Amino acid sequence: MTTHPSPPPAPTESFLVRHDFLLRRLHSLSGLIPVGAYMVIHLATNASVLESPGAFQKNVYAIHSLGKLLPVVEWVFIFIPILFHAIFGFVIIGSGRANTSQYPRGSNVRYTLQRITGMIAFAFIAWHVFHMRGWIHESWWVTHVTEPLGGAQFKPYNAASSAGRALQGPLINGLYLIGITSCVFHLANGMWSMGITWGVWTTPLAQKRALRICAAFGVLLLVVGLSAQYGMWSVGREPKLEEAIQAEDKQFKSQVDAGLVEKETEKRTKQPPKDAAASRQETSKSVEK
Repeated sequence: MTTHPSPPPAPTESFLVRHDFLLRRLHSLSGLIPVGAYMVIHLATNASVLESPGAFQKNVYAIHSLGKLLPVVEWVFIFIPILFHAIFGFVIIGSGRANTSQYPRGSNVRYTLQRITGMIAFAFIAWHVFHMRGWIHESWWVTHVTEPLGGAQFKPYNAASSAGRALQGPLINGLYLIGITSCVFHLANGMWSMGITWGVWTTPLAQKRALRICAAFGVLLLVVGLSAQYGMWSVGREPKLEEAIQAEDKQFKSQVDAGLVEKETEKRTKQPPKDAAASRQETSKSVEK
């Protein structure tokens, strides 16, 4: 009796291959909710500085009223979704499966820009968090990494003035211009491609209309984002800087008197605002002489 060798066992598929359909849809969904939604709220909140530094400070106090829950909310609804979206996005880029056949003609440029702006946006967000907040708050890290590299510039209880100071200089503003533009394009174009992935708009006509809506949304959000950047930059210069500090001092005193915040806190600029103002005036006089 002739025996035939048994066929070799089929290779075991990886987790990513087995769950590719689900992961890709979670990836597209996370780009809109919560990452995209948070970006819209974040830029709109920052743009409130155009109304006044005091208005922006009130919004910051409202956010920090969460207290010990704030880090939990940030990690669950912001940082973890961003990390998932970014990491799986790099997996998609590395897989090389463009699958551009589902897109109409002329969309390949946007498809390529979507990948490029995604990488720029991830690098920008990582740097932005370090620049304004610092990544780690341990004393060794702060002393040897954060402070030497100019990180953690943002002070929540001196919100507009500290952010304004951090945005001075053409290089910093250039990086923010590129970063904000990349983030906005990635979101707006991602909304359009997400609609195709989820079968929201399937006909060429529906896709064309959706593209116009997403483009208009992107332009509007970019105006909000760049206006917020300009508003912060302008507050970081005199005479608006001193006016912002005075408004922040007034609100901080009210918060302390109400027992809502502690008087001694790292969330304020280390140098007392009045001393800082006097120092700036003395420096200005010495330069004039």
